[in-house]
Amino acid sequence: MCGRYALYGPVSRLRERFEADPEDFEFEPRYNAAPMQWLPVVRQRPSGERVIHLLRWGLVPSWAKDEAIATKLINARGESVAEKPSFRAAFRRRRCIVPANGFYEWQQIAGEKQPFYIHPVEGEFFGLAGLWERWTRPADGEELDTFTIVTTEANAAMRPLHDRMPVILAPGDYAAWLSGATPADQVQGLMRPCPEAGLAAYPVSRAVGSVRNDSPTLIQAI
Repeated sequence: MCGRYALYGPVSRLRERFEADPEDFEFEPRYNAAPMQWLPVVRQRPSGERVIHLLRWGLVPSWAKDEAIATKLINARGESVAEKPSFRAAFRRRRCIVPANGFYEWQQIAGEKQPFYIHPVEGEFFGLAGLWERWTRPADGEELDTFTIVTTEANAAMRPLHDRMPVILAPGDYAAWLSGATPADQVQGLMRPCPEAGLAAYPVSRAVGSVRNDSPTLIQAI
């Protein structure tokens, strides 16, 4: 799964890397981004224009009775998103990209969980495959936009840490992932483990386990 990540690159670099315009938001660096937080997500308008908005992490399907379901839908298994009721509508029409400088995973070592920080070998950002939904709160009609991160089986580099990993899109696949015109079989083919050579990992402080901690020290190797 993917339950924590870091995004500290400036908004200007997000614009350049993802060819998208940030729209009316301020964003402080996050070294411990966690579910239920508002985080930058790249979406594409029907016109083809890419925009970056703040969405809340934890998907709330449009048919949900309340938003409590969000805590259970922070990740979506790529193998089943086309069929699962919680994800299939978003998979068909509302795919997005979640920018990240890196993400965390925990490994069981000597009876304790050791966090590792996984980051790109080259470049500043990962583009994680995501899905988004718009839910309307019954009580007051307020709209809530939320997202989930799509996962796949781990590649050889990640397997010692976990059997799952986020789908990391190659920059050349961003357009196909975001476009509603991409054939379903082609989209399905994008949800695969990324090449092992593109990832680097090292152990970091266990302080990342608490969402109250959020500083550059969390991504420093120990």
